[in-house]
Amino acid sequence: MRKVRAKSRREPTIALINIVFLMLVFFMVAGTLSQPLEKELKLVRTADLEGRAPPDTLVVHADGRLGFRGEVIDTVAEFLERRGDVEQDIARIVPDQDLPAATLVNLANELRAAGAERVLVVTQRGLP
Repeated sequence: MRKVRAKSRREPTIALINIVFLMLVFFMVAGTLSQPLEKELKLVRTADLEGRAPPDTLVVHADGRLGFRGEVIDTVAEFLERRGDVEQDIARIVPDQDLPAATLVNLANELRAAGAERVLVVTQRGLP
């Protein structure tokens, strides 16, 4: 009588390798399908554009000076008065990058005490 050999079960590694290889080829092809830019095309440069604050915001310079619509103002109350009926419950601040954080926090507290329910700090969005 012969012994019956138990067949060992093979792992499906060949099929897995084939799938991974096909995915690799797919992503290589899909990544090169976009049309290249024309050689004479020059993209717009934004480095030289002048940045401006939104029109109804309180601009705070690094030395603590306050500004509204291009004019220097003295107090937060003056800012709220000049701005009129534009979103009285929301105050937007555009701080200078070098403005101390303590000054910004104090200014936000003054705006809240003067009647602003929300104080928003407007910043420049960084590139990912």
